[in-house]
Amino acid sequence: MTVLKKRQRLWWLAAFCFLVFSGFFFLTPLPYYIEAPGGTFDTATAIQVEGKKPAKEGGYQFVAVAVSQATPASMLYAWLTPFTTIEPEKEVTGGASNADYERINTYYMKASQDTAVYQANLLAGQEVSLVYKGVYVMSVADNSTFKNTLHIADTVTAINGQTFASSKDLVAYVGQQKQGAKVTITYESDGKSQTAKGKIVSLSNGKNGIGITLVDHTEIKSKNKVTYSTDGVGGPSAGLLFTLTIYDELTGNHLLKGRQVAGTGTIASDGSVGDVGGVALKVKAAADAGADIFFVPNNPVSSGQTNYEEAKASAKRLKTKMVIVPVTKAQDAIDYLKETK
Repeated sequence: MTVLKKRQRLWWLAAFCFLVFSGFFFLTPLPYYIEAPGGTFDTATAIQVEGKKPAKEGGYQFVAVAVSQATPASMLYAWLTPFTTIEPEKEVTGGASNADYERINTYYMKASQDTAVYQANLLAGQEVSLVYKGVYVMSVADNSTFKNTLHIADTVTAINGQTFASSKDLVAYVGQQKQGAKVTITYESDGKSQTAKGKIVSLSNGKNGIGITLVDHTEIKSKNKVTYSTDGVGGPSAGLLFTLTIYDELTGNHLLKGRQVAGTGTIASDGSVGDVGGVALKVKAAADAGADIFFVPNNPVSSGQTNYEEAKASAKRLKTKMVIVPVTKAQDAIDYLKETK
């Protein structure tokens, strides 16, 4: 074999090894997810209140976290990049497949949108009703006696023949039952009502329940028609900003005063603002987008930082002039916007 041919073989071998390594490095999925600032979204393009127009100056921005499955390359990038986090796959998806994870976040987003419409109408003094139809099943714990009965998107409508006015009431009811107590659930699956028997189990948080994570299945009745365009974005954390946007349009766009208002937080039917994840990343996204104000939940926690404390720490690290405003209910945000310029 000539020297030239030997060199050619070595080059082909090197090229082959490089392609194999590149494929592994850039394409091999790992059991982790990378979370990074996902940018801000102008609610004026995401929400349309029939017969109303958004304010001409200023705007509301809801903030997202970009989530992607890790590869060796993206893991290395995340380790080297500020405001990028690495989370175990199970903590992000709850053990659901990628397809189910996307479905779950779609349901969370829909519930958030409905509740925002309801709460905004109430705050604006408009007639509105929220019909509670049960709870969507988002996941079923491994130790649940309904593990092979309930599936994602099934709707639990009653427990022991008793219906409820909210998921909070349902959770409170099952939480009062003794561990091992027999329980009968009524649920809808593929449009058919069914019943199943099981037992109360101990949950990972130390409380008793039937072993499901859930989100409200509701229907809104209002003369004010609201439509959403949020394709590609899921989860419940834009609830507060949706509420502010709809309220502002229903009442005549008097809150913004030319300001760019961003924030995060879930919204409940009683107007309370719930905690969310990825707050530091959302502060970064809002600051990069030039927001003047950032609303964030400020609820007590048993350990660690509150969402507000996390946001303040992130803002300090970024040295941003964006004002971090703590809230526990939607009315807090409305009051702040009314009282400041």
